[in-house]
Amino acid sequence: MADDAPTDYSLTNPDTLTKYKTAAQISQKVLEAVSGWCVEGAKIVEICQRGDKLLEDEIGKVYKGKNISKGISHPCTISPSTYVTPYTPLVSDTEEAATTLSASEAVKIQLGAQIDGFGAIVCDTILAKAKSDGDGQISGRAADLMLATYWANELLLRMMLPPGLVAAGTEEEQKKARAQRPYSQSKITQLLEKLVKTYDCNLVENTTCWLFDRNEIESKKKIILAPGEGVKGEGLPEVGEVWGVEMGVSLGTGKVKTLNNRTTLHRRTQTTYGLKRPSSRATLSEIKKKFGTFPFSLRQLEDERAGKVGIVECVRGGVVRSYEVIGSTDGEPVSRLFTTIAITRNGLQRVAAPPTLDLDKVKSDKKISDEEISKILELPLAKPSSSKPKNKKKKKKPAKKAPAKQEEEDDEDDSDEDSDDE
Repeated sequence: MADDAPTDYSLTNPDTLTKYKTAAQISQKVLEAVSGWCVEGAKIVEICQRGDKLLEDEIGKVYKGKNISKGISHPCTISPSTYVTPYTPLVSDTEEAATTLSASEAVKIQLGAQIDGFGAIVCDTILAKAKSDGDGQISGRAADLMLATYWANELLLRMMLPPGLVAAGTEEEQKKARAQRPYSQSKITQLLEKLVKTYDCNLVENTTCWLFDRNEIESKKKIILAPGEGVKGEGLPEVGEVWGVEMGVSLGTGKVKTLNNRTTLHRRTQTTYGLKRPSSRATLSEIKKKFGTFPFSLRQLEDERAGKVGIVECVRGGVVRSYEVIGSTDGEPVSRLFTTIAITRNGLQRVAAPPTLDLDKVKSDKKISDEEISKILELPLAKPSSSKPKNKKKKKKPAKKAPAKQEEEDDEDDSDEDSDDE
């Protein structure tokens, strides 16, 4: 009789974390390659196309022959200095397709892969390399922006840990740590704002972290940093959850506005609606087949121009959500990081994360001096891995007349003990 028990897709199933990590390895590998392509004069649309092609190639190398869905969980997007949201222009929009990168501008690269519906998305901010590249040193206001973003992200990750999860010390001290209340969303924003102001920066308005689920990157809980009027988050992280953690920092006020660029990034919703136009139905059918419920760019459709027509009714009917292009109101540079994390009993794991900032190359005269913030930054994200010494095999007293079969069983038991120790 077939086993009809539902598949366990939670983190208690080790296959789930393996799939997240496989997707993450692909995402981080492609991110590294794309970062190298972001140089002065490079066309954004061409970088996005190359990034998607590399994602597809790398995804094709894993889980071959398995009946498992896999694909892009977030298309390659390249956001110029003042842009906040992921940006992916179309080839058919001549003016935007000609957009190039300027030397030393803060470029946000976001992309991701998914295996069996488990998406690992990552975003990094880099300074576009000049044609006559220097020694890689970063100073001045660019350094302030990079350091503020890096340390704010480190602080946020630590504040997302459930209380006492990685507490050390005596049993009484650990019990006391677990009894503490988790950071509220308002307290999280308060401490982050205090940190970034050390570098004369501000949090980007409505920066949002989402709970991830299978085939869903915007689940039931969210944390909203620096929320605008009438906006609030819902819920806090718990053990067994996967989150997409976003950090956005601006050299300006952090206030945002909708830009005039065409909306090209979309995502299918769970809403059902009877589309009337054949072009709309054809577009939705292609979206379901290729992208599921993960974000996609119109340039990824088979016919980009037909997609621009077909998507209109899809958005109007609510079956597809559009992501408007958002930028800073004051035209000041913005930096973003995005990390996919898993919260386990041993602490927080960075499943997919941007490269660690090389602090030796980023020079600023500003330093974090707040004692409360400094103490949080010193906390570990996970429990130290225990390295138990191998138990020495106990010498057995020779049996006076042990049968051969018993001797074989004793040898097997010793082998089992050794494998358990490893």
